[in-house]
Amino acid sequence: GTPIRIALPGGRRLPGRALQTTPFQVATELGAGLAEVALVARVNGTLQDLDRPLECDTDLELLDFSSPEGREAFWRSSACVLGAVAEQFFGATLCSTRATEDGFFCDVHMGSRTVQSAELPALQEACATFARARHRFERLEATRQQLAELLKHNAFQLQQLEEVTSPTATVYRCGPLLQLCHGPLLRHTGLIGALRVLTSSAALWGGAGGQSLQRVAAVAFPSAQDLEQWERAQDEAAQRDHRRIGKDQELFFFHKFSPGSCFFLPRGAHVYNTLVEFIRSEYRARGFSEVVTPNLFSPRLWELSGHWQHYSPHIFSVPATPETLSLKPMNCPAHCLMFAHRPRSWRELPLRLADFGVLHRNEPPGTLTGLTRVRRFQQDDAHIFCTLEQVSVPLSPPCAPQNVPPAPLTPLSQLQSEIDSSLDFIRAVYAVLGFSFRLALATRPDGFLGDPETWDRAEQQLEQSLQNFGQPWELSPGDGAFYGPKIDIRIRDALGRHHQCGTIQLDFQMPERFELEYARYWEGAGLGVCGGQDWAGGPSETPTPFGTSFEPPGTVLGPPSPCPGTPSGPCRAVGAAQSWGCRAWGVPVRVGGRGDPVPPPDGRAPAVVGRREREHGTVSVRTRENRQLGELELPRVLQRLQELRDGRVPDAEQRF
Repeated sequence: GTPIRIALPGGRRLPGRALQTTPFQVATELGAGLAEVALVARVNGTLQDLDRPLECDTDLELLDFSSPEGREAFWRSSACVLGAVAEQFFGATLCSTRATEDGFFCDVHMGSRTVQSAELPALQEACATFARARHRFERLEATRQQLAELLKHNAFQLQQLEEVTSPTATVYRCGPLLQLCHGPLLRHTGLIGALRVLTSSAALWGGAGGQSLQRVAAVAFPSAQDLEQWERAQDEAAQRDHRRIGKDQELFFFHKFSPGSCFFLPRGAHVYNTLVEFIRSEYRARGFSEVVTPNLFSPRLWELSGHWQHYSPHIFSVPATPETLSLKPMNCPAHCLMFAHRPRSWRELPLRLADFGVLHRNEPPGTLTGLTRVRRFQQDDAHIFCTLEQVSVPLSPPCAPQNVPPAPLTPLSQLQSEIDSSLDFIRAVYAVLGFSFRLALATRPDGFLGDPETWDRAEQQLEQSLQNFGQPWELSPGDGAFYGPKIDIRIRDALGRHHQCGTIQLDFQMPERFELEYARYWEGAGLGVCGGQDWAGGPSETPTPFGTSFEPPGTVLGPPSPCPGTPSGPCRAVGAAQSWGCRAWGVPVRVGGRGDPVPPPDGRAPAVVGRREREHGTVSVRTRENRQLGELELPRVLQRLQELRDGRVPDAEQRF
């Protein structure tokens, strides 16, 4: 082979041969156990298998399980193992496999049969046996016609092959398994040191109306020690499960009579409303106008916006006269109607509309999970209508002749300014709530609306704003919405898990579909740009990571826990009287005592009225860590609580 140059991170260079040298050979040459932990390679920016030869001069990076790309390849390979074993174990047909952020799953077709939970341990042992056999993952790239012949016995994979638009596609062989897969995968199954089968559930092929499938979910790691560490983290996560916290602290609950819809109890409603008021105050300070829009719309609205073609299975329909109506699953089309209901001028832009309206989405029953996936919710949702050009308005002198347009300014990107401001908004909100976050630019998916040039333009705008923001970000190819690219914001909780919450979306399609024009003095009518944003995924969803995120101390949202607690009859009367004083200050309280049916989550009330406090007209205050703050006069306590709340102090208990 032709001599090539191999450049490694840190500046080291190695010689190689084109079409002969592989990344695995490089890892072996580098030593230090790298060949044992490397899983896949990044070759000139593209991920590939370790055994695939290098073709030319190469910038090479070797990735292990600690990297997101290495972990995804590991779980994708493990999903192939699970699929191969499930086919043999159940006599099933493998439909698809997928790696997720938390593990992987495979979907199999078993006719009318279902996977029983009692079968999972035996399936897990069969997977371990298969992995120990060190089956190689062999990559084959062939034409669609050739692959159709190879996959002719699997109708599900043939259907996936029909969706391939390139002349060739890739399959991998692993033992008896032959699967359509883009890769990259591991070198062999022996690298999978520990695999745990977790659950089985029902799924549908291709969504609603498709064939019934069985989904088996699992997780795998390079070693048994890694699996043990993961299990300990899961035990801790169970203690912090927001569904358990919601029940124990009487915040919210769910009921079978309204699946996927949350019942917020008084304490939960207080936290909910406090979050809404917090975001509402931020909207006001940043020039947003709050609006209220209807819940029911004609399906023609969703056909005009393009949502019906892509989203109709998730839209609830309501029989009505003279036509069926639909519950809105998002606010953007309604805001477009607001923009278009009268002529607009360039002087009104940017027009920033905020909406806390109720939304409904017909999520499949198997996906409903506490507050993280619901059917009825509210978003702190806003849309900004702006132009690519004007930022400020030139002022004409008072005596300027009529009908003479002001001198045009040098155009600056108003859109760029709004995206930058949206990112600053994100940072400000999450700083108050104590969340760290990471950013991802999601680019155009298959089946996108519009032309590629418009998408390129939109993606470049978002990328430039991310560069200006100065925080690290990653690329998520193909994860954009069908109508435009977006910046996804994933927040991190106390267990290190990331949750998709906020998003900033750029939409050049909606203004064209709704003909959202504005009058401008320099070139006639212009077409607006719509930017969509929500910061925390919605106040009905925010308590999920919020409930699992904080270890004391935390931000004061207004204490929903008992304050004060009272142990005896006379003291209870004093506590009740003091509770009215608390409410007068806008501090919600609940009077409790010994034998309280709903005690504080840690068994301790933050403020106590006993015999001594009754005599002195005070309350004894302590933190959630049982740090005694002393006996204080009630007005002083309430004043300090108000100061901490209004100042949005993140470490309120430490500063009390």
